[in-house]
Amino acid sequence: MDRISQQRLRDTLTGVALFLACVAFALWQNAHVAALWDLAYLLDSSYRFALDLHHSGQIPYRDLPFAHPPLTFLIQAAIIRLFGRVYWHHILYAALANGLATLITWRIALRILSNRWMLAALLCTPLIPLGIYSVYPHPIYDSDSILAVLLALYLLLNAEKSPDAPFIQRTLRDKWGDTVRRHLSNFLAGAACVLPLFFKQNIGLLSLVATLASVVTILIARRLRRESIAPQLAALAGAALSLLTALLLLHLNVGLGNYRYWTLTFAAQRRLPGLSTLLGVYHQPSLFWTIPTSLIAALTLYFGRIGDPVPLGPVSDSEETIGRRLRRYQRFHQTLSAIAFILLISPFAYAALTFFLSDDPSDRTEALLSLWPHLLILASIFALYNLRRGPTLLTLLPLILLATVHGTFLSQQLWGSTYALWPLLILLIALILREAPFATLVTPLTVAITVTFLICGTLHALSRDRLSYNHLDGPVAHATLPSLRGMATPGPYLPNFEQLVRTTDTLIPLSDGIVLLPGQEPFYYATGRTPSFPVLLLDPATNPYSPTQLRDEARRSNIQWLIVNTNLQLMADPIPNLPDYLSAILSGFTPVRSIPGYTIYHRSRP
Repeated sequence: MDRISQQRLRDTLTGVALFLACVAFALWQNAHVAALWDLAYLLDSSYRFALDLHHSGQIPYRDLPFAHPPLTFLIQAAIIRLFGRVYWHHILYAALANGLATLITWRIALRILSNRWMLAALLCTPLIPLGIYSVYPHPIYDSDSILAVLLALYLLLNAEKSPDAPFIQRTLRDKWGDTVRRHLSNFLAGAACVLPLFFKQNIGLLSLVATLASVVTILIARRLRRESIAPQLAALAGAALSLLTALLLLHLNVGLGNYRYWTLTFAAQRRLPGLSTLLGVYHQPSLFWTIPTSLIAALTLYFGRIGDPVPLGPVSDSEETIGRRLRRYQRFHQTLSAIAFILLISPFAYAALTFFLSDDPSDRTEALLSLWPHLLILASIFALYNLRRGPTLLTLLPLILLATVHGTFLSQQLWGSTYALWPLLILLIALILREAPFATLVTPLTVAITVTFLICGTLHALSRDRLSYNHLDGPVAHATLPSLRGMATPGPYLPNFEQLVRTTDTLIPLSDGIVLLPGQEPFYYATGRTPSFPVLLLDPATNPYSPTQLRDEARRSNIQWLIVNTNLQLMADPIPNLPDYLSAILSGFTPVRSIPGYTIYHRSRP
């Protein structure tokens, strides 16, 4: 086996190992925890998508309020239509997507680091506990959108790196075929850039704008150099056609005005933070020393010229004199290198030390997340410095990643949004290592970063601190209903929910309308009933109704039954005025059955 074949086999085995490890980790997480509130929105909404919506008159955006783009829900709806209502299938999807995202990240990291296999493998190893579905293990739009971003970037980089072979080595037919394939690759890459927008609007919009701006910048630069701009035109054409096709389909099915209102206007009203909140990411006291120490280390190494030839002095010097000068030079640079290395790893050492010394899970999470603003600032500095080489996809890649990260922060800022963003941070670190002026320290620095993220990231994921808005105490209960097969979570919530499903099967006719307040579990998915009320749960990000409007909508929809959850898995009420909603809608309803965790009401008068 020649050297190239050995390298390909090594890269393939590494990618497969990372993929399988990430799949296994996501499966393990799902076997121990379920965030029922999130799953209720995902599964019930996807089940509603899977129904014959045109006959039921429940088209999202047109007939129903719906604040998120459709692709995540359409994927889960397709799984329901193909394989039936079995929760385990959705777990498998999340696990496979987790492995695929890490595999793509690995391939991009290899390209960034010029096929330095060991560095790319080390950097991607922490994605086993920090993959898009490792920290938060259930299908969700943020993670799907990041997967789409990674896919688009991989396709763009792959299309850019395939130069034409010399004409003399090919026939005219071969050259024409290569040109078509290259343009097609750029076209498909451009089309893929649009996908994130229809998984999550804040992520996809910033990613799309940054990517297209980068392509246009490269196009202008190539035009000024009188080089071919066909690859960039093909990418822009793919993006334009993909976007126009998506908008046309939305217009024909739900109306562009409806879609724009719910996913942009309404969603921004409910979730868009102010500038001060967004900049709060960088209000970290540690930045006052972590950024200066890193920059001092980088500048010291840059001006110290580590790795330059040793100045040997005049030719007349004796060998002994030259030897002494050489040893002094080597000792000086070894000392300089050691000091710089200590300065560079000090932010990671500080975060790790704080992580292990703290007894509070939230403090440990904050210690780990404190590395984010530090690395984002360094990535911004190196991105601007790297632009001196002129615009290429690799020099502009940090700006695309930074725009995508900050677009994600628009939703739940640093603490809430980073669970799916770790692959992008790994790529930013790879770009810093590629451009940093400390080549001799790249490997030990990569090892230090990997160890920090691998150990702290594993403990962070296993502690489930990102899911700490739920009660997760007690022994793990496993679902027994066929539709919920594979679902498990600590506490009494699953057994109580399954008892509710069995009770409603015998108590409530299938044709009667039901409202669940606040709507914690995936009731419609589990029972197979058709939702008859526009809102599936009282989440402030998805519910447009006031208490009186909710009451009036229940009457208009001829709701006959109310199911009130009296034992939420959530640590706090999903909305602060939940009692006002209950008081408004319970008027005219009489309690008929109480079971653990629930009270069932029937409409006693019109």
